[in-house]
Amino acid sequence: MSTWVEKLKEFNEEKSKEDAGPKDTTEERNMFEQYYLEWGGGRKRDPSYSVIPCFYTPLPPEQDLILQKLREESRAAFLTRKSAALLENEELQKLLDLLEEHLSPPVEDRMINYEDYLKVKDQVSPKCKDYFSAITFSKLYKRDPHGRIAIVEFFHYVMRKVWLQQSRIGLSLYDISGLGYLREADLENYILEMIPTLPQLDGLEKSFYSFYVCTAVRKFFFFLDPLRTGKIKIQDILCCSFLDELLELREEGLPRERQDSNWFSAASALRVYGQYLTLDTDHNGMLSKNELGRYGSGTLTSVFLDRVFQECLTYEGEMDYKTYLDFILALENRKTPQALQYLFKILDCEGEGALTIFSLNYYFRAVQEELSRHGQDVVDMKDLINEVF
Repeated sequence: MSTWVEKLKEFNEEKSKEDAGPKDTTEERNMFEQYYLEWGGGRKRDPSYSVIPCFYTPLPPEQDLILQKLREESRAAFLTRKSAALLENEELQKLLDLLEEHLSPPVEDRMINYEDYLKVKDQVSPKCKDYFSAITFSKLYKRDPHGRIAIVEFFHYVMRKVWLQQSRIGLSLYDISGLGYLREADLENYILEMIPTLPQLDGLEKSFYSFYVCTAVRKFFFFLDPLRTGKIKIQDILCCSFLDELLELREEGLPRERQDSNWFSAASALRVYGQYLTLDTDHNGMLSKNELGRYGSGTLTSVFLDRVFQECLTYEGEMDYKTYLDFILALENRKTPQALQYLFKILDCEGEGALTIFSLNYYFRAVQEELSRHGQDVVDMKDLINEVF
């Protein structure tokens, strides 16, 4: 019996030694090397990496709070440096005084030639010198027989450049991602904080601020974001005239006619929102198809309204204020490409990207019925088709 016990012990000892010994890990090693190389580890870099700089640096992940904070602080420091490089009012006044002192003859024209232009450059502050380039002079030159440019035009050019840089820095402060565009919420915050600085909006009640901001932001997104991506490039905002119209409200003596024609004025915002409240007969904050049909003089056909509610964003078959603003902007600016795109999508009932005879007949039949109901002369459909096609 003891013999069997001893043999069993010997067998177990040999087995444990085999298990503890080295294994054939060739397959595991090969798999490790394969995945390691596929994931970029140990991959040989091209020699050009030491010469060509990196053109793209990915954003830090949201969970990496340290890198996120570092990036925010870096952007803030960068914008602070850019802001410090802007010309102050005293420097602009000094620039204008120097231009006045170096007028080129005949001085009554208030113009300056290139030689005097360079003399002024030598006397201005270092921050001003960048504006005194040969390219700037040539752009403002209008074939004056004495080779001069108007100092008023040059001064306005400098002020415009300073304003653009200042506006870009101001907008960039609201660019949360730092990628050069503003989302809808970012632009809303920008305009909301701007309201107290606009004297023409002093009469607005604070309870109306949210509706005013919504009204103002919609114009930016309707015209600058036709693809509905939910974001607008800061460069596009600066290139369009909307920011000029908004900042025009800083003028305290703005004439009534300019206020009425300015979408961002208090009078315009109250007019648009007042129309919306008037149409909302059941006072639920939304517009049904029948309520929108009362817009204007009530001449919108039921066929057209059906298509509006099919193509536009609605909530349980009713239109909210933002969608209504897009509708108003399209109707009040029908000659613009964005409005034409908006209306074309509605008119293209077949979704073919083109208006066919069927589409025109579909809408014009309802127009004929309205004309007949009001006792007006009905235009023959054949005449319309001949004119269009």
